Amino acid sequence: MARINKSALTRLEIVQEASKQFLEKGYTRTTVSAIGKKLGMSSGNLTFYFPTKEHLLAELVDLLCRFQWRRMEEEADEGYSSIMAICLELTSMASACEADPVIKDFFLSAYSSSMCLEIIRRNDTDRAKKVFGAYRPDWTEEQFAEAEILCSGIEYATLMTANDPVTLETRISGALHNIFGIFGISEETRQTKIQKVFAMDYLNLGKRVLEEFKEYVEQANEQALIDLLKR
Repeated sequence: MARINKSALTRLEIVQEASKQFLEKGYTRTTVSAIGKKLGMSSGNLTFYFPTKEHLLAELVDLLCRFQWRRMEEEADEGYSSIMAICLELTSMASACEADPVIKDFFLSAYSSSMCLEIIRRNDTDRAKKVFGAYRPDWTEEQFAEAEILCSGIEYATLMTANDPVTLETRISGALHNIFGIFGISEETRQTKIQKVFAMDYLNLGKRVLEEFKEYVEQANEQALIDLLKR
């Protein structure tokens, strides 16, 4: 195993504490000084590792994107990079936002940050090429990236309207139909996948995945740190 230096371990400790506060108090209500105080570290020392709170959020969003996708592929149980995993990823976020205003604040803060949005779109573009490449074989890298700009807007609107008079199921279904329409998925396939999502315990999916994510970050060991710091 690669040897981890003190600086890298300090970064991990900061990310762990930020994760706890962002997901328990909310990103908006958490301050850099509060994170530093919990770690016995001055704000100046903390910003040596992460210049701003937004940089910390971006680090966590990058990690969550990869963790969440891996878990959605496991939940989908349809093989690597499946349409079902795409369905479950949005569903898990929307259901979590519906149930918990703190989680809603976290996700909306991520989608409102240009730094985080770039990470989300980059990750989603890579997945879209793998999942939808067979449906859009003539698309270029630029076209997939442009499609994800539209998709991220649909995702944001779906999360933003949590607790709206329109039901969660209607919002998720509408969002997935629009996203799949962009990539040329047939109406029959859309209906089949969406119906399968709603046959699952989708209301608790987001809460369960985020609890697993918090535990993953809290218990991260040296190997996990290597993965965390990969770029």
